[in-house]
Amino acid sequence: MWYIYFLKSFKKDNWIYVGSTNNLERRIFEHNNKKVKSTKYFVPLSLIYSEGFNTEREARNREQYFKHWDGRIEKKNILKSI
Repeated sequence: MWYIYFLKSFKKDNWIYVGSTNNLERRIFEHNNKKVKSTKYFVPLSLIYSEGFNTEREARNREQYFKHWDGRIEKKNILKSI
C-alpha cells in the first residue's frame, strides 16, 4: 500500500509538507528525527491527513497534484475540514 500524507509543523504556523511513501510510520519517524533534509528545521511534525493507494504511481501522481496549483485549492478544502 502507498500513501500520500500531509504533515503540519508546530514550529512554523501554517506550514504543511506533502509527501508519499509505502511505510507511513517509518517516514514520519524519519521526518521527526531530522533524517529528511526538507523538513529537518520544522520538527516536530504531526500527521494531519493521509490517503491510501494501491500503486506507487497513483500515490506519486496524487502527491504531485497537491503540489501544483489545481491541487492547492483541494488541499485547502481538505485542511478546512480537518
